Parts: sequence; structure tokens; C-alpha cells
Amino acid sequence: MKYVDGYVLPVPKKNLPAYRRMAQKAGKIWIEYGALQFCECVGDDLKVKMAASFPATIKLRKGEAVVFSWILFKSRAQRDSVNTKVMKDPRLAKMMDMKSCPFDPKRMVYGGFNVMVDA
Repeated sequence: MKYVDGYVLPVPKKNLPAYRRMAQKAGKIWIEYGALQFCECVGDDLKVKMAASFPATIKLRKGEAVVFSWILFKSRAQRDSVNTKVMKDPRLAKMMDMKSCPFDPKRMVYGGFNVMVDA
């Protein structure tokens, strides 16, 4: 059964170019170790009335954008294996220096999900 790591985070709009560069490099690393897909999206149509909104949920501040992202894997076991390798990769360690990170990792929402429908 396919497995997804999903996350939502606020990124200062001024840092979106730096975040994009970081995500492009990180995506290549995840794919290199076996992830099926790595996708980063910037919020566009977020003023919803029928449900809780992403901006409200992550307490978006003025000047920030919502980034919604996922990484697709073959299975939970494969995800665990890939993530173990990725987290040991020195290229990723360079990107995750909290002092130079283009977003606040403490405000990121993250979780792993079993794929229930894949149409």
C-alpha cells in the first residue's frame, strides 16, 4: 500500500525563492533514495468557508505563504528506509541548519499517511 508523508508550513513570502531552491535540492535527494514523488505547492485559493482553512490552522502571519507538500512512497516500510538514508545524507544536513532555514520548523505540521484511495 502506498504511503505519503505530508506537511503544511508557513514560509515568509520573501523567503520563497530560497525555500524553492532548498526544496528542489531536497526533492532530488528523496527521489535518489527511492521516493516515488516529491511535491511542493504554494497556497493560492485558501479563503474557504466550508472548512477550517490552512492559514487559520497554522496561524499564518502577515507576509507569509502556506506551503503544502507531500512525498510519495511505495509503502510505510519503504518510507522508513528512505527517510533513514535521507536524514543521514550530508547534503540534507547542510540545508537543515536552523539558523539559515527559510521557514520556522516549529510551526510545520507533519504526518505519515496510508493511501486510502488512489484514483
